[in-house]
Amino acid sequence: MIGSKIKELRIQKNLTQEELADRAELSKGFISQLERDLTSPSIATLVDILQCLGTNLEEFFTNTTSEQVVFKKTDFFEKYDNELNNKVQWIIPNAQKNMMEPILLTLDPGGSTYPDNPHEGEEFGFVLSGNINIHIGSKVYKAKKGEAFYFTPNKKHYITASSKTGASLLWVSTPPSF
Repeated sequence: MIGSKIKELRIQKNLTQEELADRAELSKGFISQLERDLTSPSIATLVDILQCLGTNLEEFFTNTTSEQVVFKKTDFFEKYDNELNNKVQWIIPNAQKNMMEPILLTLDPGGSTYPDNPHEGEEFGFVLSGNINIHIGSKVYKAKKGEAFYFTPNKKHYITASSKTGASLLWVSTPPSF
């Protein structure tokens, strides 16, 4: 574990084993064995190596996992609702911890979402296919493929699809409410 992490840092710094060894006043053979976890350094030696690599013990042993930026279809979670004839795909896993939650919503012909009670935040959507009706309080707004919608959800709201075509849309809610 230590060896592979040192090797990764060395490569990031564009150093050869020999260059790292020279800077840390060690042998190339020692660095090679260390990177293959065949030997372990003393703490003083590890401190010297890490200093040559531009880091320190605390940073080296802090287990930071990189933030996921790209999400693939295999990361999605989906649920089909037979009662409302819709499929919701949560395209960013655990997005409820984020400030916004994007979903892909597929509505079968005549399908709808559950009516959502008023809440804080904002709602945004982009219609990918079909035609939808956005119900906000007592008003109904129509949107079709290629059109977007945006509203403050301060009234009961839901979406229905055309009974002929159905629809699919990207829907982003902040804060997450799905």
